[in-house]
Amino acid sequence: MAMPEFRSPVSLHPTGFGQLAAPPARKERLAIVATGSKLCGIGAYTAALRRQLGDAFDITVLELDQYLLRSSHRRVRRLADRHIKEVCAAIRRFDAVNLQLEYGTLGRYGRDIYRRFCWLTAAAPRLSVTFHTLLTPPSFDARAFTKALATGKLMTAGRIQADFSRTHLLSYGIARQLRRTQGSKQVSAIVHNRRDGYDVRCLYGISHVFDHPLSFLGAAEIDAIRSTATRRRFAMLDDLPGDAVLVGVFGFLNEYKGIGTVIQALHYLPNNHHLLIFGGIHPNEIMPRQPRHPYIASLFDHANIGTTLYDRLRATGGANAPQLVVAADQGLRELTGAHPRDLSARIHFMGALGEPDFLTGMAICDAVVFPYLEVGQSSSGPISQALEIGCRIIASRTHTFLEFAKYHENSVEFFDIGNHLELAERLLARRQFGLRHGLPEFNIETNKATYLLANSRIAGPPRGFDGSGRRLAVRQAERARS
Repeated sequence: MAMPEFRSPVSLHPTGFGQLAAPPARKERLAIVATGSKLCGIGAYTAALRRQLGDAFDITVLELDQYLLRSSHRRVRRLADRHIKEVCAAIRRFDAVNLQLEYGTLGRYGRDIYRRFCWLTAAAPRLSVTFHTLLTPPSFDARAFTKALATGKLMTAGRIQADFSRTHLLSYGIARQLRRTQGSKQVSAIVHNRRDGYDVRCLYGISHVFDHPLSFLGAAEIDAIRSTATRRRFAMLDDLPGDAVLVGVFGFLNEYKGIGTVIQALHYLPNNHHLLIFGGIHPNEIMPRQPRHPYIASLFDHANIGTTLYDRLRATGGANAPQLVVAADQGLRELTGAHPRDLSARIHFMGALGEPDFLTGMAICDAVVFPYLEVGQSSSGPISQALEIGCRIIASRTHTFLEFAKYHENSVEFFDIGNHLELAERLLARRQFGLRHGLPEFNIETNKATYLLANSRIAGPPRGFDGSGRRLAVRQAERARS
């Protein structure tokens, strides 16, 4: 039996494709189905897409109600199903539909997510799916499952089984639904890195696959941010000395963000280095009567905030620690006073700010750090925005950031995950790459071209093009222009 022809994902190389991919003579109606929540990065990206594609399509954003869709209550889940069916009835009237897919925005439970996804894809007349996360077929951890059963940890065993079942359904099930759908209508997939592009092509079996990094800002927006960026915009920074070096981290506070690594690096940096934390705890994680979120408490521990040297000695030594005998008042003050490595004066929690202040915060920083742990992300909105603004970017060597750097060469400085000493040295070293002028090569124009190709009636069988997709993209763009 002959093997099926392998075709690479289409990546629009940035040589004027934003200009080549001109809109068709008649504006087609495009529905973008996405969460509109300002608490979700997809909401910000959808707003950016609406600006980028406004002259190519007649765009309507159909917002997914996250109160209904994220509820675990049986009655509310039925209302959520009704809400999705209403969206399905609406999208049938459009020429094309783009679904901004983050699995959790369609529900809390795997079966709810899968059922609602099937309804939406069946109702769409011409479909593109933007994968903000891509789940691939999992392998069952039989060893951990057996160990949990043998030790009586039934809840752990149940969680392993449930996680496997959910991922299996949302990888195999969604792939199967898209393969079925492309048999009767045009289906395109848009991903944010090339690795995901190959997975969608090879594992999901989708014919029309496009990859492009997240893009948010145009030249005028970037110029406006840079021209007005000043420390005076943030009252909390008024008392900082003029020679203060500002290191920024951005986004909701979460364990996978790795902010503790930056705090540990701060111990090895001169006293004029200050850490600005732009973001707060996600509202979904605000618990009743919780005096302090555990992740914030862990950051305080890294910075020796609210602790004494004696507390640290006791915590390190445990119950078998030798008893301390203090012979002088000075020694007592050193043990019970503020910790000598307390960083509270050099760490500034800037809060969860609106987008204008968030972007201005990036622009005033001497370095923007992304110290994330590896959690299988497909993309990151903040690193895309920082790159567009022209910030010095230092990022951990996660697969996400390594894939991102393939689009933006000579733009990201890397350090190994959790290596705070390497991070400290990088912050002290001169900037590795020069300041970029103008838009990056992959920008809102190439992003616009990608969405035009994926959603217009031009995504025919992608045959006869080289590995970069260049020849196909030019031909399709010319067809769209004619």
